[in-house]
Order: sequence, then structure tokens, then C-alpha cells
Amino acid sequence: MAKKRGQLSLSFGMIFSIILIVVFISFAFFAIKKFLDIQKSIEVGKFLNDFQSDVDRMWQGSQGSEAKAYSIPKKIEYLCFADYAESAIGNSSVLYQRLYEVYYENENMFFYPVGSGEGLDSKELKHIDIKRITQAENPFCIKNNQGKLNIVIKKDFGEALVTISE
Repeated sequence: MAKKRGQLSLSFGMIFSIILIVVFISFAFFAIKKFLDIQKSIEVGKFLNDFQSDVDRMWQGSQGSEAKAYSIPKKIEYLCFADYAESAIGNSSVLYQRLYEVYYENENMFFYPVGSGEGLDSKELKHIDIKRITQAENPFCIKNNQGKLNIVIKKDFGEALVTISE
């Protein structure tokens, strides 16, 4: 009895087609990942614009208090306010040195962990009373709960600047 061997033959065109399919699928996953990263950057930028607008609106009034909920990416664990003219105090003082890595000159608002802000890790928030905000805790940090930040923006009668609390 003669044994016959099975023969599998793929043409060059078939092999080339399989390679092209793999390349196209890889590129599609890469492009989807980049679009999702851009979406997170847009979400951070929108938060920064909305938050500054709300602070400005409160600053322009004579007094008020407003609780706001903002959406931010889940990988940002804390929104922190720090005054680097003063020393670290309170429960979040362990974050003080880590946030200093993205402090350049005038920033007073930071995203923790460093790098989670999609390139916008620190910002100077205008019209806030950073001395009062960080009086008991420097840096003062607000926890991100499943992509939602709950912040109270407040200004009392006769005050020149706005305060932030949880």
C-alpha cells in the first residue's frame, strides 16, 4: 500500500490577501484607540472650560453658592487645588510633592495621578481664593466618583474671590 500525503497549497494571492486583512484590522484597532484618547482629551478640556465659566459667573456676582456635578475621565482619581507658596498639610499632603512635578509657575489646580489629564495635568484657575481653599489641607483634593466630580462653588457677600469645596 502506498501512502499518499495530503497537500495544502495556497497561492501567493491568497497569502497576500490574509496579510492585508491582518494589517487592516490592526490599523482599525489603532485608529479606534486614538479616537478614544482624543475623546478623553476633549472631555478634560470641556470640564476645564465649564468649571472656569462657573467660577467666573460666581465671581461676578455679589454672593452665592452652587453645587455642580462635572464629568471627567475615570482614570483621573482626584482634582486637587494646591498652594505652593505654603507647605503641605492635611490628609492629602502625600500628594504635594507628586503634584509639584507639573507645577511650572502659576498653576493652582491639578489632576492626580500625574499624566491622567491627557496632557492637561495642571491649570491656573482664575478668581479663586487658593489661600482659603488650602487653609486646612494643602493640597485640597476632591475624589472622582465613577467619572463624576461633585463641587460646591461659593462666594460670600463682601468677598473678592470664590472658594471651592466638596
